Amino acid sequence: MSSDWSRVAAFVAAVDANLGAWLTEHHGVGLTEFRAVTHLSQSPDKELRVNDLAHRVNLSQSSTTRLVSRLEARGLARRDVCSEDGRGVYAVITEEGEALLRAARAPFDERLAGLLANAAAHDPQGTHTGWRGRSPPSGGRSRPEGDEGGGGTTRWSNTCMHMQLYSP
Repeated sequence: MSSDWSRVAAFVAAVDANLGAWLTEHHGVGLTEFRAVTHLSQSPDKELRVNDLAHRVNLSQSSTTRLVSRLEARGLARRDVCSEDGRGVYAVITEEGEALLRAARAPFDERLAGLLANAAAHDPQGTHTGWRGRSPPSGGRSRPEGDEGGGGTTRWSNTCMHMQLYSP
């Protein structure tokens, strides 16, 4: 079970690295910044407390404070202080942040779909369940029938390793 999780984590890391490199090259923003701006855009009033943003992008409070500073420097977000509680700081998406999302969202989604389809294409035996709306291998059967020697699991692992995730 833990080896399945390790393979899933490796796959996610590879996809994240590819998406991050693509976003930087094509839109001049990293994946974490893109995710943060996306969360801000989807929030009521287009803002989140910095602490809430930290939870959503899975960063510490201090890392998120630096993230918001980078977003501010690029004009993608601004800070706002809570009027009821002067200690509460909000990150608010700017028009420039919204423009970034308008420009990048569809190509980003297409890129992600291509990466996920690429994983499925490299697994003709179906040893993983695909990545479009279904679960990756878990405690269930990860080998095709009759493949008790581990070939299915190995094939899935090799799929993660050999996918052309780092190509532009």
